[in-house]
Amino acid sequence: MGMIVKPLYTPRYVPTGNEVAVFETSKGTIRVRLFGKDAPVTVGNFVELAQKGFYDHQNFHGRVEGDVVVGGCPVTRPLRPQQVRMAVREQLRGVHPGIGDAGYVIADEWEANPRNRHMEGSLSLAHKKDANTGSSQFFFSLADHPEYDDRFTVFGQVEEGLDVMHRLRIGDDIESVRVEGAAPLPSDDDLPETIVVEGEDGPQEVPNPVYQAMQALAHLLERKVVV
Repeated sequence: MGMIVKPLYTPRYVPTGNEVAVFETSKGTIRVRLFGKDAPVTVGNFVELAQKGFYDHQNFHGRVEGDVVVGGCPVTRPLRPQQVRMAVREQLRGVHPGIGDAGYVIADEWEANPRNRHMEGSLSLAHKKDANTGSSQFFFSLADHPEYDDRFTVFGQVEEGLDVMHRLRIGDDIESVRVEGAAPLPSDDDLPETIVVEGEDGPQEVPNPVYQAMQALAHLLERKVVV
């Protein structure tokens, strides 16, 4: 069986530089200043997902004491806190928090990001071991971690609620994520299914990766969960 290749998506939302993400969690509120000018792809993707309700009613599924707390996996959405904790300990058959994403991937930005420093309260894009495999999952740094600076894209910093961040545990609910200061999202209604690109033998029609990415996301939001 061949490996599934997910489309590489370039967000159509262009950050204003004024975006603040507001995480309403079962432990309290966290406000995060997003780095739209320094990590526009990552912030654009996060804003699109947040404003479409992707993160609502998910659960944090990872925590390493003194290191990070991880969220953004849609597999957790239908689970109760205790079920998430059981699944993380592999006590819930067939459910694997941490494998879900938005149905596409985005490009890393850590190399060109002048603010790519993992400090206490940093918000970063999680990804698999290969480059350009981040999608929807994120993590908060619980301490300074310069060893992550050349591996993960930092796209925000906690402004309020650092104490709430430190109290987060596996299974805690992400009640909602909204973005203040965001411009309206671009419409998905007029996306063409195919585009024309210049090939070796002249122009050729190929699938539109943006359309594919948005179809994958729409299907995910409709299903509520990816397993």
